[in-house]
Amino acid sequence: MPRQLPPFSALRTFLVVASHLNFSKAAEELHVTPAAVTHQIKALEEYVGVQLLSRTKRRVVLTEAGEACLPDLREGFDLLTAAMSKVHREKKRRMLTVSVAPAFASKWLIPRLDSFAAANPEIDVRVSATTRLIDLSDEKTDLAIRFGQGRHEGVHVERLLTESMAPMCAPDLLDCEHPIRTPSDLRHHRLIHDISVPAADSRPNWKIWFDLAGVRGIDPFRGLRCTLADLALQAAINGSGVVLGRVTLARDDIEAGRLVLPFNLSVPTDYGYFILIPKSRIRQQNVIMFRDWLLSIAKDRGPARTVGR
Repeated sequence: MPRQLPPFSALRTFLVVASHLNFSKAAEELHVTPAAVTHQIKALEEYVGVQLLSRTKRRVVLTEAGEACLPDLREGFDLLTAAMSKVHREKKRRMLTVSVAPAFASKWLIPRLDSFAAANPEIDVRVSATTRLIDLSDEKTDLAIRFGQGRHEGVHVERLLTESMAPMCAPDLLDCEHPIRTPSDLRHHRLIHDISVPAADSRPNWKIWFDLAGVRGIDPFRGLRCTLADLALQAAINGSGVVLGRVTLARDDIEAGRLVLPFNLSVPTDYGYFILIPKSRIRQQNVIMFRDWLLSIAKDRGPARTVGR
């Protein structure tokens, strides 16, 4: 059987001492005491059966045996370092960073991620939730999902989901003191506005919906305003009023019965959820797998249930 290698720590100590030819400086680099360095060198020399360093009061020099083994030993450590670098690069490659808005992350992506993890256990997904615009050329983000009109330069853009806006509320409001039976009944309830889309002139709003429903005499601008879509939905779930909310984003809450659509009337929008991929990532296997999974999940969705009157 081949002879067992000396302890790794002793070999590394020898390399450091050989580079400094000074036990104190070697101890400082290794964050140990000079006595510990001496112990490691002595143990290594006893193991190989030959003296590697000659130490006097004034200096430390390599013996003939130490000089002979040093180049190969350095090369071996260089190879080990290169191998570990490959391991770290491989680990980094298997980490997929996805940038999404907090509302989309909590309401749509996170509840569905388990199916991706089950099918791809070798890929770790890092969800970076932010509403700010990001620079996809910064080498930190592999894929982003953004709500808007899909107008992004310099990246691969693909529509994931379309979106529409519709009134939705907690089920209790259908049979409360002022039950919601017709659109006109909304005069008795607080209106909740999702103002997470910054461009007010292109944002679907209660006025547009009231006009479609033929409702008059209700101030479409009163009520609660939320700058995050998930907060607007949560306010409606809590019974604080009726939100003109994103149907796609609220789908799970509707299916679970936390929200209901009291009217079979929605406002179509030019907005949707888009997959954004840096051109440098478009052919990476992890990115392709995640993009394909996103599209398959989006394709499988069905229409949201309504209790339209």
